[in-house]
Amino acid sequence: MSIFLGYIFLGISLAAPIGPINAAQLDKGIKNGFFHAWLVGLGAMTADAVYMLAVYLGVVNFLEIPFMKAFLWCFGFFVLIYTGIKSLLSAGKVISSYRGKGESSIKSFMSGFLISLSNPLTILFWLGIYGSVLAKTAAEYDKAHVILYSGAIFIGLLLWDLTMAGVASSFRRFLTGKILAFISILSGFSLIGFGIYFGVEAYKLLF
Repeated sequence: MSIFLGYIFLGISLAAPIGPINAAQLDKGIKNGFFHAWLVGLGAMTADAVYMLAVYLGVVNFLEIPFMKAFLWCFGFFVLIYTGIKSLLSAGKVISSYRGKGESSIKSFMSGFLISLSNPLTILFWLGIYGSVLAKTAAEYDKAHVILYSGAIFIGLLLWDLTMAGVASSFRRFLTGKILAFISILSGFSLIGFGIYFGVEAYKLLF
């Protein structure tokens, strides 16, 4: 049980560092409430599942090709810059009352999915951390335990997703419209900042 709880904590630790997903969840939660912020996290978790499966199936070598690395950095650059600019443009529309009716659930989900899927840091995270966890677990336990402990990591991701969605939606209840708009602008610049970083990394690889 202690090992299982340890892997849950690992899942929380993987999701906790402030990055594009957390910024996007805050932005979505402030504008549209808990459900939409949770959907952003759920989309990100779906992308995480894709990478976990890729690592499990041994697709590590394919992602080590320089062209693939450059492509992933570029893709991340475009997705984050677009999402950040969209956040900045819609900051003026942020109001303290619930506005989720006009927002598509699919859009919230796909936003999280694409940001996480196009984030090379997510890929490196899963290749490095989950890859080593998988190697260690597979060496010590049978296949059932590997699946069980992988599930524990996912529980940790889900717990953090719910926490972030709760925090984001709570902000909008207590803060004024101007402060909410400011946080949304800050979130947008944060996403653009990550996007620029990805763009610089892509440039280094290509030139």
